[in-house]
Amino acid sequence: MASTEKPSLSTGKGNGKGEGAGHKPGNKPGEKLHDQLGDETLAVRAGFERSSMMEHAEPIFATSSFIFNNAAEAAARFSGDEEGLLYARFTNPTVQVFEKRLAAMEHGQACIAAASGMAAINLLFMGSMRAGDHIVCTRTMFGSSVNQIKNFLPRYGIEASWANSFDPAEWASLITDKTRYLYLETPTNPLTEVADIEAMSAVAKSAGVKLVVDNCFCTPALLKPLDLGADVIIHSATKYLDGQGRCVGGAVVGSTELIDELTSYMRSIGPCMSPFNAWVFLKGLETLSLRMHQHSRNALVLAKWLESHPAVEKVHYPGLTSHPQYDLAAKQMKASGGILSFDLKGGKEAAWRTIDKTRLCSVTGNLGDSRTTITHNASTTHARISQEDREASGITAGLIRLSVGLETVEDIQQDLEQALAAD
Repeated sequence: MASTEKPSLSTGKGNGKGEGAGHKPGNKPGEKLHDQLGDETLAVRAGFERSSMMEHAEPIFATSSFIFNNAAEAAARFSGDEEGLLYARFTNPTVQVFEKRLAAMEHGQACIAAASGMAAINLLFMGSMRAGDHIVCTRTMFGSSVNQIKNFLPRYGIEASWANSFDPAEWASLITDKTRYLYLETPTNPLTEVADIEAMSAVAKSAGVKLVVDNCFCTPALLKPLDLGADVIIHSATKYLDGQGRCVGGAVVGSTELIDELTSYMRSIGPCMSPFNAWVFLKGLETLSLRMHQHSRNALVLAKWLESHPAVEKVHYPGLTSHPQYDLAAKQMKASGGILSFDLKGGKEAAWRTIDKTRLCSVTGNLGDSRTTITHNASTTHARISQEDREASGITAGLIRLSVGLETVEDIQQDLEQALAAD
């Protein structure tokens, strides 16, 4: 009689039952889940193993600890001689499903979830670097990332060099024998500059260092940096992975060896993701591809319209033929994403006036929401970095960032039109 057992869709870190990272139970050695199933299937089903209750949807394991059968088993678990669940700070089943699923979607070996995107960045740096190590990174990225790298890591003896462009030759010139990582965002926040990941990977590999890509703006639905040669992926799950502005979280995707190292740090330091947040992010992943393509369609309509508006000096969006990396973006990304920014001719006064006059757009620093959000970056998300750094990054006083939502695009355009209209 033929077996009725269905294949498991587990992937990513070990699940506490002794199963290896990146493989389905019963698979041939080296066979990867993402080689067998499509992206949308992975987003809905990867990483989940039903309990004895045979639930159809992923449960929330709202428990801080787990029971052992006896003292010997507890000792074996804590010593590492036996795999299994110990304490929810670093082994929670709901969080593990999220980790496995995101790793599968990114075509990575393993993943570790964190309390926020910034915690994920800190987890990577502090969990894998030592005093005296060095990073090369781009000036054009999220203000809190700049702040962490520039103002806090040096306290622990970790220094950084800052590239002014994505020219591979410039990055290569900044690498020293102490460099551990090349770190970049693509597209950048908020100017949507696009890095050539394959070219940057070649620079990293020739120097024996690792390339880290913050994939927050694209998500694995639009871009898979590991397939292009990157070594590590950073996510703020708070953004598009959730997609509805509900929870804060982050993640690092990379090799099993790296994630094991970061797990050791997580176990002692504790910037962990809560089971509830992990469950919310799992629900977000199920619709990620659908949402990202709709965000992209809406953003392209608005970017083209804004480019012809008399009050607008410049629009930054990878889907516009006027974008400096338009051809690269079209080659590297499945779609151009939901983030655009634009400079107003009237500077800060015009930017603030426009933001204040919007009725539909939400005035907030967050992005990646189903609702359109509007932000003056120079006075909010990038306010804590120096004016010199803002100017070097191209963040002007008149710059507005728009995270284009899932509303009817004509409604978003009408709101912006009335806000941009002269008084």
